Amino acid sequence: MATTSVAPEWLTRFAEFAVARHCVPRACLMVSAVGQLILDGESTHPQAMLERARLRGRSEGALARTLEQFLVGEGLAFGLDQQTLLARGRRQRRVDAAPVPLRPAVAAFADHLVRSQERARRAGTRPRTDSTIEKSITTVRDLAKFLDTERHKEEWSTVESTDIDAFLLNQPGNRDQRLGESRQFFRWARKNKLVLVDPTRYVTRSPRRGFTGETLTIGEQRRLFRRWTTDPDVHPHEALVGVFALLHAASNAEIRGLMVDDVDRSGHALRIGRRAHPVPLDPASSAVLQRSLEHRSALGTHNPHVMVTTQTKTRSTPASSAYVTHVLDAAKVSPKQLRSTRIVDLVTSLDLKVVSEALGMKAEGLVDYLADHVDPGRLSDDRPNLGTSGVTLHTLG
Repeated sequence: MATTSVAPEWLTRFAEFAVARHCVPRACLMVSAVGQLILDGESTHPQAMLERARLRGRSEGALARTLEQFLVGEGLAFGLDQQTLLARGRRQRRVDAAPVPLRPAVAAFADHLVRSQERARRAGTRPRTDSTIEKSITTVRDLAKFLDTERHKEEWSTVESTDIDAFLLNQPGNRDQRLGESRQFFRWARKNKLVLVDPTRYVTRSPRRGFTGETLTIGEQRRLFRRWTTDPDVHPHEALVGVFALLHAASNAEIRGLMVDDVDRSGHALRIGRRAHPVPLDPASSAVLQRSLEHRSALGTHNPHVMVTTQTKTRSTPASSAYVTHVLDAAKVSPKQLRSTRIVDLVTSLDLKVVSEALGMKAEGLVDYLADHVDPGRLSDDRPNLGTSGVTLHTLG
């Protein structure tokens, strides 16, 4: 095992890196901690030191996080991949919660989903996200619990369509999602000879009900738009999330993922998420984006994201999903309501294929947003509403 008492040549550069991102006392503690890792008699390879710097638990710790950013940037280590480690733990906890007789199949199915994700990444296609995989495992785990406690079955081969119907009745609101995930499991199980007949084959989905979410009236949209574009006391992040969700139908993930490099200042456009085309910025959007960039500059951060919080200013990760969701609490509205309002306006005014191309969504996924009637209030005058092509500020102002 390679050990040494001589400081590595990159230690001075790490000290400078740490000082640029943390206060001097914390940076000194980090350099001292790295020195202890060098002298502890273990391997001084950067990757090995990085692994030893990691704390047990959900957070890897400030030292490991800063050391990871430096070593990866210098090309000296591969990184910790903390999110993958946490996702592996979440999957294992779900598998362990399944009844013992049915657990081996749940574990094998979880491994199959992870392998499929890895193959998709290598092939350059769109892999399932960790959260999607966890939802599928959760449904199979819940099905296993139901079969064990309610139907007293300890083998997957004995499952019948009536068992699946009874399981889906427990959560009728999630029937289609849970049925889809159950079908995915039983297709895999049949392919691997765990069952001879797919019990979900003749189970039907619930009739299409269309969009049932909440949307905002024109008056509410105008009030919120004025709040985010004229009130200087509103936090820059609230204005950014509100305006981008209301005018550009930006999702929580798309707003969190906005990078400084995504801004095209000369072209007055912004790359949002996986959308095929840059999004042109109107004056209101440009103004709230500039406020967030100025707020980011005031934090003195190296985080590449547009939205930087006090928790992420010393990191390179995006703001948490919960932060983006609750940043609009003062306005008494949610990003989902704003985004739904914009999508409904767009699909009732434009062709679905145009909307799907602009938003990076599937056209069939937008069908549910089509209304079966027109609100008379929207036709009360000749002014263009929010759903026309392009945003007209005099409509909202």
